[in-house]
Amino acid sequence: MAKKTFNITVIGWGSGTFNVLYGLKAYHTDSEEEHKNLAAIIAMTDSGGTTGEIRDKYGVLPPGDIRRAVAALARDTGFVRDLFEYKFSGESGVIGGNKIGNILLTALGEITGSFEAGLDAACKMFDVQGKVLPVTLEDVHLGVRMDDGTEVIGEKFIDVSDKNDCATHNLDQNVKDAFLVGGEGNLNPRAREAILESDVIVIGPGDFYTSIVPALLSKWIRKAFSETSAKIVYVANIMTKKGETTHYELPDFIDNVERYSGNILDYVLVNSWDISQELVEKYKIEEGKKPVKLKPEQNYISRRFKIIEEDFVNESDVVRHDPIKLARVLIDICRRENT
Repeated sequence: MAKKTFNITVIGWGSGTFNVLYGLKAYHTDSEEEHKNLAAIIAMTDSGGTTGEIRDKYGVLPPGDIRRAVAALARDTGFVRDLFEYKFSGESGVIGGNKIGNILLTALGEITGSFEAGLDAACKMFDVQGKVLPVTLEDVHLGVRMDDGTEVIGEKFIDVSDKNDCATHNLDQNVKDAFLVGGEGNLNPRAREAILESDVIVIGPGDFYTSIVPALLSKWIRKAFSETSAKIVYVANIMTKKGETTHYELPDFIDNVERYSGNILDYVLVNSWDISQELVEKYKIEEGKKPVKLKPEQNYISRRFKIIEEDFVNESDVVRHDPIKLARVLIDICRRENT
C-alpha cells in the first residue's frame, strides 16, 4: 500500500525554489489531494540587491530568498508574495526601494533575538504549510574560481543577470569551482533533521552556481545526504547562463551537482521541450544562454541514477520550470518509492 504522507525537502534558493515549493503545495490529483510534509532548506549566501543592502547595514543573514520560500508555502501565497515583494518608494537605500518582506524578516529577528526565531514567527504569522529553514546559521558568502584562475567573492559579483551590473569576472569563462567564505557553513541542526526525515529531497531548480551549488557547499550537508534514506532528485537546468555555465552541456551540470552533493543522485529531471527559434527571438535569449538537452550520445547507462525526460517548461515563460509539471513527476516518484 502506498504511503499516505510524504516528507519532501527542497534545497536551493531563488525563483526556481519558489516554483517547485509552490507546485508541490498546490498539486493535487483529480480525486484526492496529496498529503505532503514540505520543508525548504535555503542557501544563505545572497548578497545582491535589496537583500545585500539590509545585510550590509544590519549584519543579518540574507532575508531575500527565505522571503520567497515563506511566500511559496504560506496558506495564501498570492497575498503574501504581493506583500513581500512590495517596494517602498523613495531613494535607494535600506528603506527606500527595499521590499517589505526583507524589512519584516529583519525586524522579527531583532524582536525575537535571532534570525531563526524571527523566521519562525513569520512562518506562524502567515500560516506556512511546512518548514522554512536556513541551510546554515553562519554569516557566509559565496566564492568562485573561474577557469582562468580568477577568484570572485560575493554572489552579487558573480551573478551576471540583466538586473545586476556588479559582475567583475570574464564572462567568456566558466566557473571552475565554488567555495564558502567567512565560515564553513555549519549545517543548521533543524535542516539536518529535515534531510534525515525526508522521503524525497529535491535539489534545484535554479541558476547553477548562484542558486543550487551554494546550498551544497557545506561538508556537513553532504554527510547528511550520505546518512538519509531519501531518494535525491536533481532538477536539471533548462538553460545555460552566461558567465557561469556558458559552455556547459547536460553532463557538466550533472557531474558538478554530484561533485558538490557527494554522488548521491537517484533521479535527474531533464526538460524535453524544444524551444523554438520564434520563442528564442520573442524572449531575446542573450548570447551565452542555450537550451540544456539530453542528446543521443550522452550515455548514462552506467550511472546509478535514473533520468526522467519530460516537458517541464511553462510555455508562457521559456526559461522557467512549470510548477505543476514538476510537482506531478515528484509526487509520482514519492508514490513509486513508498509503496
